[in-house]
Amino acid sequence: MNDLKRLLAGPEPVFAPLVFDPISARIAAAAGFAALYLGGGAMGYIKCGTEANLSLSEMVSAGIEIRTVSNLPLILDAACGWGDPMHIHRTIAMSEAAGFAAIEIEDQILPKRAHHHIGIEHIIPLELMVAKIAEAAAARREGDLLIIGRTNAARNAGLDEALRRGEALHRAGADILYVTTREPEHLRAVGERLPPPLMFMTGPGGLAQSPLSQRELFALGFRLLVDSMTPFFSMHKALGECYRSLARGENDPNLGRDPAAEQARVHETIGLEAMLAVERRTVES
Repeated sequence: MNDLKRLLAGPEPVFAPLVFDPISARIAAAAGFAALYLGGGAMGYIKCGTEANLSLSEMVSAGIEIRTVSNLPLILDAACGWGDPMHIHRTIAMSEAAGFAAIEIEDQILPKRAHHHIGIEHIIPLELMVAKIAEAAAARREGDLLIIGRTNAARNAGLDEALRRGEALHRAGADILYVTTREPEHLRAVGERLPPPLMFMTGPGGLAQSPLSQRELFALGFRLLVDSMTPFFSMHKALGECYRSLARGENDPNLGRDPAAEQARVHETIGLEAMLAVERRTVES
C-alpha cells in the first residue's frame, strides 16, 4: 500500500515540507516529517527561472536523487502535467518509475506563464482539465500513485468556479483535491462542499502563519498540508548572509567561530560513518 495513502487515513494531517535535493530530504526526515514535497516553484527559483521553465525530466531526475537517500513518500508538483491528455500518460509513467507517491496537476495553460508568481492565472477550460485528470487516472499501471487535482480558479474566476472545478476533478478520478486559497471563509467553503482528503498549502512561514489551525483544517477535511516555499526562502537568506560575510572577511552569522561543529552535523546527515564502516570491512582492512 502507498505509505502516503496510509498516512492520509490516520488521525491527524500529514505535513509535507518542501525538499529540493537529497540533503534537504535527509534534514527534513531527521526533523521528524513523514512525507516530503518536491515543489516546482522552488525548483524553478533554484535554476534562476520559474517552474514554467522546468521540464518533466528535470523534476523526475530530482525525484530519483531524493528517493535514492529517502524512503519517505515524495509528492511531485507536476505543474500542468507537461502536456495535453495524451502527454499525461508519459508523465504518469515516469512519475511511477521514479517512485513518487503522489502527483499534483493544475489547470493552467501550457506553456505555463511566469505571471502565476504574481497572482495572475490563465486557466484552461474545465473540460480539458477533466480529461487530463481522467487520463492520469487511467494511465496508472499499479493504481497506487495518488493524483492531486488542483484548481487555481479561485484567484481570478472566483470561489464558486473553483468549487465547481473541484467537484468535476473528483468525479474524473482525482484522489486528493486542492483549491488554491488561504482565505479562512474560502477554506471552510471548500471543506463543506468538497470531499476529503483535501490539500492545503501554507504561505511562506509555514503553519505558524496559517489562517486556521491544524485541528481546524483536519476537521474540514484537509488531510495533506504542504509548505512549498519556507525552506527555500530560509536557504536563500542564509546563503546571502554567508556570502556577504565572506566578502567582508567576517564570520558567517549562522556558523559563528566554530564551523567544524556544522561539518560534524553534515557528516551525520549524509551517513559518513556508515560509508567508513564499509571501507573498513573491505578496501581499508
